[in-house]
Amino acid sequence: MKKYILIGVVALLWACNSAPVEEQQAASTAPDPWDKAREILMAIERPTFPDRDFNITDFGATAGGEADCLPAIRAAIDSCHAAGGGRVVVPGGNWFCAGPVHLKSNVNFHLAEACTIRFSTNAADYLPVVFTRWEGVECYNYSPLIYAFEQENIAVTGKGVLDGQASTENWWSWVEKNELGWKEGMPSQADPLSRPRLFAWNTEEVPVEDRKLGEGTYLRPNFLQPYRCKNVLIEDVTIKNSPMWVMHPVLSENITIQGVKVISHGPNSDGCDPECCKNVLIKNCYFDTGDDCIALKSGRNQDGRRLGRPIENVVIQDCQMKDGHGGVVIGSEVSGGARYIFAENCNMDSPNLDRALRVKTNKVRGGTIEQLYFRNITVGEVREAVLRVNMRYPIYSDTNQVYLPVVKDILVENVASAKSRYGLLIDGYDATHTVKSVRLVNCNFGGVEQGNAIKFGEDFVFENCLMNGEVMTNANNGDE
Repeated sequence: MKKYILIGVVALLWACNSAPVEEQQAASTAPDPWDKAREILMAIERPTFPDRDFNITDFGATAGGEADCLPAIRAAIDSCHAAGGGRVVVPGGNWFCAGPVHLKSNVNFHLAEACTIRFSTNAADYLPVVFTRWEGVECYNYSPLIYAFEQENIAVTGKGVLDGQASTENWWSWVEKNELGWKEGMPSQADPLSRPRLFAWNTEEVPVEDRKLGEGTYLRPNFLQPYRCKNVLIEDVTIKNSPMWVMHPVLSENITIQGVKVISHGPNSDGCDPECCKNVLIKNCYFDTGDDCIALKSGRNQDGRRLGRPIENVVIQDCQMKDGHGGVVIGSEVSGGARYIFAENCNMDSPNLDRALRVKTNKVRGGTIEQLYFRNITVGEVREAVLRVNMRYPIYSDTNQVYLPVVKDILVENVASAKSRYGLLIDGYDATHTVKSVRLVNCNFGGVEQGNAIKFGEDFVFENCLMNGEVMTNANNGDE
């Protein structure tokens, strides 16, 4: 009898201990989500160019004053492209460009050190209109200051400066805010023929070829936009004073943005907005902006759903974020979805930076936002929250549409912060449409004034996380 009792006790002890062992084994064999980031980096290749230089001075460009260097730039680009590629070199000095630079395949537009190109602020100089996007909607509008359409192997490189010269005396006043220089009777993007008409065209699914803007309308161009391009490099340049979004690759693949410095405090001066792109690296960049530092997008409402192209396979490394509405942001024009977004080893710190990590969407955007991974982020001071997820972001268009988005699968690891109002500020849409599966590991939020605010969140897990020195406990739907 004692023998059988002993066997039973051993069996019971084994059964009690086997589950943790199995769980440990499963955890040790679980796939590392950052393996996907490594795959993405291996797939991204920098474009290469023949060892040939085309100096714009050889095509008649003259530095200094108001002499227009655009004809020489265009001639140099044409010659470089026709020869099979190389570098179009803008040497040191101050240059004025009275219109947009349009890149062609196999051309590296290179700005030498101590070179500054100042762009015209006359809207008429950016006509005729080109096929572009404005806040996630396809249309024909003023050309971006630097633009490429359906080109391969293109680059903007060098230690020089690109200055859009935007200010409250020109482009920025179109936003119709007094603090931006607008006064009653001045041009405005709120004009019925401008932003309202474009968004109505999108809602009504007007054919894109009929969406003609440009002269007589007031929607500011982006600064640098590769559209439907492959193998894109933007490296080392400084970009200042953009009319609107600064770097805006659209429907493009294999993009490297490295060592770029963005300083633009105008309205909607997002630093980098890859939209509907695949395989993107943003590395060692500095952002000091009037809006989001990096904002990942995939089209607004009908256009995003019609094309169905997510923003995917994005790796952000070693960047510094100063002023802005958010450090790394997904949304709000994200109707095509977002997935496999990775950000690591970044520093975000400014009393004028609203949030570090942000997801923003609303009931008409639709799309699925998932597989978001953040690690080793150092947050000094932010005004609002370390992690902000908002499914009730303002709509700014027809509120009768209902395409509720999905937001899920967010992993935040090794994030430390020093000062913020909230650690997590989460607003799901309602009890049915929640922010799902958010996991924080080894995070330490200090100087948090109001703790976490979680509304309509589901399956929030905190592992070894501290807030103001106290252990954070798991939270779920409706918890505060």
